[in-house]
Parts: sequence; structure tokens; C-alpha cells
Amino acid sequence: MSEFVRLLRVARPVWGRLMLAVVLGTCTALAAIGLMAASGYLISRASQQPPILTLTTVIVSVRFFGISRGVFRYLERLVGHDAAFRVLADLRVDVFRRLEVLAPSGLAAYRSGDLLARLVGDVDTFQEFYLRVVPPFGVATVVGVLVVVGEALLVPAAGVAVAVGFVVAAVGVPWVSVRVGQRAERQLTGVRGELSAEVVELLQATPELVASSAADARRAHVDAVDRRVQDTERRVAAGSGVGAGLTVLVGGLTVTACLVLGTMAVRTGQLDGVWLAVVVLTPLTAFELASPLPSAAAQAVRVRAAAQRVFAVVDAPAPVHEPSVPAALPEGPFTIRLEQLGARWPGQSRDAIADVRLEVTPGRRVAIVGPSGSGKSTLANVLLRFLDPRTGSVELNGVDTRNLDGDAVRSVIGLLGQDAHVFDTTLRENVLLARRDASAEQVRAALADAQLLSWAETLPDGLDTFVGEHGAQLSGGQRQRLALARVLLKDFPVVILDEPGEHLDTETADALVADLLDATHGHTTLVISHRLHGLTGLDEIVVLSEGRVIERGSHAELLARGGWYQRTWQRETDVADLLLATAVQA
Repeated sequence: MSEFVRLLRVARPVWGRLMLAVVLGTCTALAAIGLMAASGYLISRASQQPPILTLTTVIVSVRFFGISRGVFRYLERLVGHDAAFRVLADLRVDVFRRLEVLAPSGLAAYRSGDLLARLVGDVDTFQEFYLRVVPPFGVATVVGVLVVVGEALLVPAAGVAVAVGFVVAAVGVPWVSVRVGQRAERQLTGVRGELSAEVVELLQATPELVASSAADARRAHVDAVDRRVQDTERRVAAGSGVGAGLTVLVGGLTVTACLVLGTMAVRTGQLDGVWLAVVVLTPLTAFELASPLPSAAAQAVRVRAAAQRVFAVVDAPAPVHEPSVPAALPEGPFTIRLEQLGARWPGQSRDAIADVRLEVTPGRRVAIVGPSGSGKSTLANVLLRFLDPRTGSVELNGVDTRNLDGDAVRSVIGLLGQDAHVFDTTLRENVLLARRDASAEQVRAALADAQLLSWAETLPDGLDTFVGEHGAQLSGGQRQRLALARVLLKDFPVVILDEPGEHLDTETADALVADLLDATHGHTTLVISHRLHGLTGLDEIVVLSEGRVIERGSHAELLARGGWYQRTWQRETDVADLLLATAVQA
């Protein structure tokens, strides 16, 4: 129930609109009941052939109820949907803001397709709560009481029958319907999210899957997930079918009981025969209000499951805690000092890095190397304030970065990541993401420093060439150079190059790393890499293993020690020599 309370609290700004929608829904239902009752009375009374003037009031009431029913229904839908969409807009903005706070470190456990399903599909499900859960039960409660009172005034026994039937239809049938399909309703949101994640990953990885002849197997896996979704939806439909059938059955039995009781009342003189049609037709219309309730109960289960998924992300602990009153960013040039630094990822039981000590003075160029999983990327995330230290500190000119605004830190320290996103727009627009006010000459200078301008000028549309989704029209090296142009245009004092040669062949990777180091000359530079070639000219090389510094020094000093660095360097050299020999023979 806490999820429903929370959804109601979220809707507090539009409570007035929601209540008005319930009132208009009640008016719609009363107009429908009034239309049926007045029509039944008119037909019964007209059968006695009274003077036409005696029927004028009833005839006008039939017209009034017929017209007002449509007007009230239109207004109810207009006001209800307006309120629901206002809530959804605010909810989606709040969820996105929370995702922004959590990204990237706090979202590592979620698949991108599943996050998309939570942000779009699950949030959209909330509208059912405001449109098809709260109003139907509210309207049914109010109108049900009024119908029971009206029936009791005409035939007390019929009032009791309607009360019993309505309680069964409004409470018992939805409970049975939910029990039948409850498990499927809870699973439906999750399996839909899983299907979304699988489809997104299939589309993103299609080239690699085709190249490795694994596309058919992956598609078969997606088909299996899709069949699970279909099976779950069938079980949900079974619960809805049971609810609809039972509602019709209970409604029919209640109307039959009213017919019998009303007939007996007419025979005993307790009821004028003209009112018999009213006694019978009024509950028939009233039970139309109970027909959506099993579906509304099922929607409530689905909404609760969606709310649990969305609130699980919203309530996730932030990997970074921003200071309530940030300290002023110190003036450059900047010295970065790491003191006994330890950090771990959210949900992990051990530190990814521990007791790391390092000082990087302005203009110094340092490499952080080590095997995969040694903590290199974790260190980069801590430096960028995407992850808070668990122990120790990161200082920028003597100021602990935890006391600085995260955006302020990232205005000083720039990242060129191995998976830098390239948007489906032009080369120029992709570079301008770094500085929207940059001039055309500044954009060209950044591309030139990134060794990409001469190639771009050979294209038919030059810098206005579209690069495709995720930079599909670019090679891996060109995508990295385009991302470098952004970093250079922003002119960060400190630059982190995270695995710049990843996913590239050895020759291309070595050339790219050399160009990156040339382009960032004069900037304080940290190169994070598991490859050692191309790093020989740096001022210092720090080797991480299992989150701890095991070696540090210049390239020559580390080779002389005969440790992990020397063994890995020799292995890379042997592989490069083998590849060269193979190429010569070919």
C-alpha cells in the first residue's frame, strides 16, 4: 500500500482536478441511471395512455439525462486525463533528475533497455492509477450507496438485494479476479522490461553478432523472452475474463432478484406497477459501474509492480553526496593529490581501490595501468566525482573534492572515455556539445588538433556530414578523435584518457595514443590503460593490481625491476613481433 500512498502524494498538486474528475464521473453515472429509470417509468406510464401533459416532465428528464450523460462523460475524461498527464510529466522529470544524480556509477547494475522501460513504460503505467483505479472505485462507492437507498425507498427487500449484490460485485469479484491473475500481473511489468532490455541490446550488438555468427542464437533468446511475455499476458487476460464473467453473473442474479421482489411488492399492493420497471432497470444500469472494477483491481496490481520498479531506482543511494554549501573552486593551475584513497561500487562488499597515494602536479603526464578489474576505471570515476571515496580523499589544490560541487570539479577535469557517446547528428554539432558558443574557427582548430580536420574536409558536406547513430559512419579511431575534439574545445586543465586504444588494432591504437598525447601536450594528463605500448614517454607509470599500487616509476625503472610491468611489456612485445612476422610472410 505504501506505493499507492506515495502515488497519491505525488499527485497532491492536482488533487482538485482528480476530485473533480470523480465528481464528474459520478454525475455521468447518475445521468445514465436517471436516463434508464426515467425511460422505464415513461414507457410504463405511457402504456396507461394518460394525457400527454402528465408525461411532459418525464420526457424532458429523459432528454436532460441523455444529453448530460455525454457532456459529463466528456468533461470527466478531459479533466481526468489532464490531471493524470500533469502528474506523469512531473514524475518523469523527477525520475530523470534522479537518474542524472545516479549516473553513471549508481546505474551500473541496470541494463539500458530495462532503465528505458522503467522511465517510459512503467511511468506510463501510473496513469492507470489516476484514470482506471481511483475514479472507478470512487464513483462505484458513491453511486452504489445512492442506488441502494433509492431501491430501498421503493422496495426495502430489493434495496437489500442490491446492496448484497453490489458488495459482491465491487469487492468480492475484484478480489477473486486479482487472486486468479495476481502472480501474472506482478510478473508482467518485469518481463516486459526484460524484453525491452533484450531488444535494445540485440539492436545495439547486431553488427558484432552477425560477424560472430551468433545473431540467430541471440534472436532465439529474444523470441523465448517474447513468448514469456505472451504467456504472462494470457494469464492476465484469464483473470480479467473471470472477473468480467462473475460481474455479469452477479449483476444478472441481482436484477432477477429485484424483478421477483418487485413483482411480489406489486401483487401485495406495496408498489405501484408503474414503478416496477424502475426497480428492475436501475440496478441493471448501476451494475455497469461494477464491470470495470475487476480490471481496475488488476491494474492496481500492475501499477504497484511498476511503482516498485521505478521507486527502486529513485530510492537507490546516490554514489555521490553533493555538499549543501559547496566550497569555492580553487584557482588553477591544479595539483591533484590522492591520500590513502579507497572506494567501492554501490552494492559491493569490497573496495575496488584501497590505500592509493598519488600526486599529479600541473602539466605532469601519468599513466595508470594494470589488468582488467584492477581498479583503474574506479579511480577515474572518483576523480570525476562520479563516485565518492569510502576512505581517504582526493584533493584539488588542497581542497577535498567532496566539498566541491561535482559540476565544478568536472569543469576542471575532463574525460575522454573508451565509450564516449557520438550522437546521430553532424560532426560540427557533436563537437559543439562541449561549448555551444564556440566559433567556427575554434571548432576547426579542435578538429585539427585531434587530427580529424583534413579528413572531414574531404567529405561532400564537410563538417555538416551526419555521422549516423552512435557514429556508425565513423571508424573506431575517428570516433575517439571526435570525442577528443570535444575535450580540446572545452580546454580542460586536467584530462583523463580512459583506455584510448580500446577496440582498435595494435597499429591504429598506437598511432591514436601518440596523437592523443601530442594533442593534450601542456595539459595535466592521466592515461588509464591495460596496454603498455605508447606510454614510454610519460613522466610516471603507476601499476594497480586488485585495487592497490604494486609498482610505480618511469618506463625504464619499471623494466629494470622485473615485476608485473616488465612481464606484461615483454608479452606485448612478443605478440607484436609475431603479428609483424605473420604480416611479412603474408
